Amino acid sequence: MRSRSSSVKDDDLSNVLFDTWLTARAAIALLDGALAGTDLDAEDFAVYSVLRQAGEISPGELARWMSAPATTVSSHVKRLVARGHVRQVPHPEDRRSYRITLTDAGRRAHTTAGRDFLSALATVEAALPRPARDVQQALRDLHAAIGAAAQQA
Repeated sequence: MRSRSSSVKDDDLSNVLFDTWLTARAAIALLDGALAGTDLDAEDFAVYSVLRQAGEISPGELARWMSAPATTVSSHVKRLVARGHVRQVPHPEDRRSYRITLTDAGRRAHTTAGRDFLSALATVEAALPRPARDVQQALRDLHAAIGAAAQQA
């Protein structure tokens, strides 16, 4: 992680949303570095993890999970399909839509990257000043609050 300029004091910028942004950027940088020797970056690994857990997911469900516009998800899916890690299957209830699933190659890439992810995760969890489950709950609460604020906007 790059250090921030000493001319800007943390207290001058500190608020829940800015601190969340800083934390998210630091987490992505850490994971991108940890996964550098694999076929996946931090965002890919997260998407593959969701696909692996879900089995199949619609682009709309993936967009909601990623908090991303449908166009972003569509271009992301196209890239993963071209890579051979994801395939599109017809939606059983909506002929205009499709569902997304990992291929065997995608599952292998996720498993390989998972080893490096788990190493980074263990390092972060060991450095936490409180139990990981408590931090996760605080993050879930924060995510819910941001979602509620977005609904009001």
